[in-house]
Amino acid sequence: MNSSAGPNVYVEQGSEAARAAAEIWARATAARDQLRVVPPLEDKLPGIESALSKSGALLLMVQSGRRPAAFSIVLPHEDVSEVLYLAVDPDEWGKGLARQLLDYLRAHSTKTQTPMELWVIADNRRAIASYENAGWTPTCDVQVRNSAGRPERRYILLP
Repeated sequence: MNSSAGPNVYVEQGSEAARAAAEIWARATAARDQLRVVPPLEDKLPGIESALSKSGALLLMVQSGRRPAAFSIVLPHEDVSEVLYLAVDPDEWGKGLARQLLDYLRAHSTKTQTPMELWVIADNRRAIASYENAGWTPTCDVQVRNSAGRPERRYILLP
């Protein structure tokens, strides 16, 4: 781990961390979409690497035991920080790892006095419940922002 960002949340960097995030993302999206086969890491890694290549991008990780089990990528903009990714390995669902990331993001938003935003697939009830329970508010903004053509709703978190 590179540096502690809060209780059990760590700032990571490097190709190994990006690969761990892509693996979590592949497993989580496969479980979310009820796919029989988890997509190969190589399908998800380019998106993770692209997000991390943006100026100021921050990769946050939570471990379970000695392995990465949840992550988030946050990108600062001029007046808002955008959560580009937030995922938990399905083997770790229900253990509070997403809440640890969301609590860290809330503390960061309060500390920097910067609102946060994220987009979530509109029928992803599990993620929506997590965000709303952590104090995120849905907006009226809905767009198709993904290659699957599924509508996403914008959520905000005010400091």
